[in-house]
Amino acid sequence: MTIEVRRATPDDLSGVLGVFLGCWRESYRGILPDAAIEAMTDERARALWARVLADDEGEVHVAEREGTILGLTRFACTADRGAVHSLYVSPQAHGGGVGRLLLTSAVEALVAAGARSAVLWVFAANAPSIGFYEAQGWSADGATRTQPEFGEPEQRMRRELP
Repeated sequence: MTIEVRRATPDDLSGVLGVFLGCWRESYRGILPDAAIEAMTDERARALWARVLADDEGEVHVAEREGTILGLTRFACTADRGAVHSLYVSPQAHGGGVGRLLLTSAVEALVAAGARSAVLWVFAANAPSIGFYEAQGWSADGATRTQPEFGEPEQRMRRELP
């Protein structure tokens, strides 16, 4: 049962929402305050991902097995710098290599688009994700932010690309 990584389409919205909301409500529990988790309603998530999947700016890739979406990543390249905007893996698929496959797919696409480096943002309290990114060659570069819609500190991580 092979995992396939492919470009997402608007028809993937239901599967994307399942993964995204599963991560938001399960994986972020204990990392983000309950109020931040509860603020991500089904309607808010649907509006967000319907817009993203219909947008031509950047790419969204999904990982699926037997028609079930297990994870997704969203990324874009501007000039020679790439950005990974999102990486979500279904809580039921954690530890199965899905995140690594998706991140590798994003990096390969960024390199093909001419990126020489890439950045991503991760919630500062999300130690498991930070450890995952570090194991994939990313490192914190000292930049931080708190986006008003999430209200939680994030740290930026960077990776030089081949």
